[in-house]
Amino acid sequence: MRQARTVATGRRPDKYAVKPKLERWRVWFVLTCLMGLFAALLGRSLYLQAWNEGFLQDQGDARYRRTLKLEPNRGMITDRNGEPLAISTPVQSIWLSPRSMQVLPVGQSRPKDWKQTDDDEQVPVSVDEIKKIASLLAISPDELQAKINATRKNKQGEDVKSDFLWVKRHISPADAKRVLALNVPGVYSQTEYRRYYPAGEVMAHVVGFTNLDGKGQEGFELTKDSMLAGKAGSRTVIRDRRGYIVEDVSTIVPPQEGQTLQLSIDRRIQYLAYRELKNAVDNSQAAGGAIVVLDARTGEVLAMANAPSYNPNSRAKIDPAHKRNRALTDLYEPGSTMKAVTVAMALNAGKVTPTTVIQTGGGTMTIGPATIRDDHAVGAATVEHIIQKSSNVGAAKMALMMEREQMSDFMHAVGFGEKLNTGFPGESPGRVRPWKTWRPIEQATMAYGYGVSVSVMQMARAYQMFAGNGEVHPVTFTKLVAPAPGKQVVSAETAAQVRKMLEMVTLPGGTATRAQVVGYRVGGKTGTAKKLVNGVYSDTARVGSFVGLAPISNPRLIVAVMIDEPSFALRYGGLVAAPVFSNVVAGSLRLLGVPPDAPTTNILLPGNGVEDVKEDA
Repeated sequence: MRQARTVATGRRPDKYAVKPKLERWRVWFVLTCLMGLFAALLGRSLYLQAWNEGFLQDQGDARYRRTLKLEPNRGMITDRNGEPLAISTPVQSIWLSPRSMQVLPVGQSRPKDWKQTDDDEQVPVSVDEIKKIASLLAISPDELQAKINATRKNKQGEDVKSDFLWVKRHISPADAKRVLALNVPGVYSQTEYRRYYPAGEVMAHVVGFTNLDGKGQEGFELTKDSMLAGKAGSRTVIRDRRGYIVEDVSTIVPPQEGQTLQLSIDRRIQYLAYRELKNAVDNSQAAGGAIVVLDARTGEVLAMANAPSYNPNSRAKIDPAHKRNRALTDLYEPGSTMKAVTVAMALNAGKVTPTTVIQTGGGTMTIGPATIRDDHAVGAATVEHIIQKSSNVGAAKMALMMEREQMSDFMHAVGFGEKLNTGFPGESPGRVRPWKTWRPIEQATMAYGYGVSVSVMQMARAYQMFAGNGEVHPVTFTKLVAPAPGKQVVSAETAAQVRKMLEMVTLPGGTATRAQVVGYRVGGKTGTAKKLVNGVYSDTARVGSFVGLAPISNPRLIVAVMIDEPSFALRYGGLVAAPVFSNVVAGSLRLLGVPPDAPTTNILLPGNGVEDVKEDA
């Protein structure tokens, strides 16, 4: 009866019912997979947001964020009177983005109704537009097009174009305006600063110059680069794909302007010195020359010039050989200008007095196989007369009165063989050999300037000891408020005695009558030294020099002149260098307002009964 009911209702008996069943291991497998995926996603998110956040942030910033460098204005360089020697002027530089430009085929131009949209990855630029840009900037159209189309390999090894290309730098704002007026997409201008040197070649070796990026390359532009350059500022902005600035995203950090550098140089005296030096080098057909003018009281450099020179405003045309600062870097054997130092040494040591008579015989002196000769035999002569006539034998005999170590110590005390520490690049310390290696002949020849190498600046500094009370002050290119402490080298009495002898050299009977100055008493010493050529002293190549003081009654200036390889007829220091001293001193003393200390009739030049004494040592 139960069976019949079941059939009637159409249901199966319970024992035939299908019961769904899921194996337990499958459940755990699926659950484990889901949890593993969740853990991987969680770990990845932690890695990206915590450990690798900086990298991702940098990648994002690299695509839209830019930190612009705000260039500071480079500091000005002035002379001691505030006259500008180096200034920075704003200029424009043209640049473009090759990656965002597509050069169209020849003859095809950009549609007139074309407008740049945010979807444009590249903007079309016609060949004619490139030619117009090149013409305005005076560059080659083919070269410009080649740079735009040039590619390079990126880190993935793909060929890509550059994002940035300088087209032409440091042009006038008017020229940049004409280029931008072409409305060529992807061409921009940027404000920069160009260094300008008002004194040009006159001040080139003092001031130096900078490169296109405003970095000092020579002179005080290099030495004081950090002081002059200042500190760059910054501005962080967001840029779109086309390079346009959308907004600033941080506070602008303003640049710190460079400081002004005031030198001890007097621009007026510098001009005089360069003009007279250049004339002397040109007229004597010399290989070059150098001149230094020092303030005798403080050691400040009032002028330093070299010939040949160069124009720092035309960097592309500078001859590398003309950049040599001969006054500080080139060494030469000073010849007879060293005799004043030898006499001062002997006087200060008490070996001689100004009236001590020294026997020079017939003008020759033999030491071993070598013979020292005078150009003019003076016989038995006083120390004063020996300096006036420039006797090699007399100077050698005074040097041999000294102990070798004593003589070496004196030479180092006046600055020979020592750096001047002016801070100027390439400064040479000169050369004085260790005294223990000196032989008698070497000690004798150093008395008149052979066997020792100096710079023009070192000779000028050494003569400081004759200008005042026997002190030598440090040489400086910076304007001083008060003189730096000096070093006592000789006594004030010795300094006065040598000053008198130096004045005798410029009077009739001396070797430097052409150094005389109208209205002023002056003094100095000539030098005519043979040059070493391939290790042998040349019979024709000479270095003519003169170092002197003015006015002798109260020295204000020290002037050292060196002419390298003048023509043989003008090889004497009294002929080629002394006139330079005279002309520079005459103009400089008047510019400085130094009162005359002699009548205007004090000039007695060779001729009309005045002896013309020449020396070749």
